[in-house]
Amino acid sequence: MSLSPVEQLKRQAAERAGALVRSGMKLGLGTGSTAAHFVDCLGEKVRDGLDVVCVPTSERTRLQAEGWAIRLTTLDEIPELDLTVDGADEFDPALRMIKGGGGALLREKIVAASSKRMVVITDPSKEVARLGKFKLPVEADLFGLTATAHKIARAAKAHGCSGPVVLRKTTSGERFLTDGGNAIFDCDFGSIPDADALAAALNAIPGVIEHGLFIGMATAVIIADPAGIRVLGDLQA
Repeated sequence: MSLSPVEQLKRQAAERAGALVRSGMKLGLGTGSTAAHFVDCLGEKVRDGLDVVCVPTSERTRLQAEGWAIRLTTLDEIPELDLTVDGADEFDPALRMIKGGGGALLREKIVAASSKRMVVITDPSKEVARLGKFKLPVEADLFGLTATAHKIARAAKAHGCSGPVVLRKTTSGERFLTDGGNAIFDCDFGSIPDADALAAALNAIPGVIEHGLFIGMATAVIIADPAGIRVLGDLQA
């Protein structure tokens, strides 16, 4: 099946990240449409003899990897990984990101934090001057959701952000639950003046399990656009 122009770009970014992989590596596998291309690229390499072991960041990614017979493990078995490859909902020039549109932000952040390197693969539509174009996901415990939502809104206002804090629903109208059984708020704050300060404020709220601001985690971003591949950061860091 032929890929759309955007999907072709995602595939190109995934292939460039695939060139970083060597036999014997321990990898984190991201979640989302762009990360899925990397899993496919990796699966083709495994089929041809590449020996790696991987930790998936979601059940969706786990099933995809199993379909390629990619060897999987957990962070309990291997607590430190060589490289995680994942996508992003948006990123800024400082390699700060918003992630979690697919609902896997907690596991994605745990895996990224357990990796020596995190390389993000993307197309140019995800590049922004300042974070906030994409709604910020915040994962929360099911207990006291309304109180938690109020605290999120207050913390955001204190850091120059305002907008609806909306509980994510499925297409059938039911409450969306992550693989870990938590809820997600999608926060339509618009431009975020100080992502670092907002991240710290959200971390301090009881009931907030994790948020989609990934700061200081990506070592490089691979951007595939029609003019070719661009790299921000250091692929070998």
